[in-house]
Amino acid sequence: MANQAKKKKKSASGYRSQPKPSPMPWVWGAGGVLAVLLGGFFWWQGRSAGEFDALIAQGQPELEAQVISHADAGRGHINLGTPVQYATDPPTSGVHWPNWTNPGFYERPEPKEKLVHALEHGNVVIYYDTPSAEALNQIRSWQRRFTGQWDGLVVVPKPGLGQTIELTAWNKLLRLDTWNAALAAAFVDAYRGRGPENPVR
Repeated sequence: MANQAKKKKKSASGYRSQPKPSPMPWVWGAGGVLAVLLGGFFWWQGRSAGEFDALIAQGQPELEAQVISHADAGRGHINLGTPVQYATDPPTSGVHWPNWTNPGFYERPEPKEKLVHALEHGNVVIYYDTPSAEALNQIRSWQRRFTGQWDGLVVVPKPGLGQTIELTAWNKLLRLDTWNAALAAAFVDAYRGRGPENPVR
């Protein structure tokens, strides 16, 4: 009787159900793919950092001769929305709005009153219009690398520049009519994170 009871437990088709396949091969496979992707990312990050450091070393010897230093025009706050006539174009110091432009790559112009506040934080602000593809690609990659509130890169369009690139820090300007990656990297390294509000480097 016991054997007959066991036979009745078969499925309607007359066959016992098969065990479900283990998900572990898929888990191990996904883990392997993730490890490869992470390894590639860190390899790329290391290579990118090495290339940037090499550019800094190339640009440092002539950086001081190329940088324009402006007089400090102060760093007070004014009411949000109040326009400011700055002494220099682009501005590198002066009164500004209480809010600021965060590090990032922008496709629309930002108010100069917010950009000056970003400089005060220690960010480097880079202005572009229609630069070469090489210049734009390098600047984009640098911006993705430097995103801190006190030592990041703010990249904004400035119509009328053409292929010229302008790099600004607090009281400092580097204007590149022809793209020079070494000088640009040396400028970013020299002044990023050294704003008057909260120096972090």
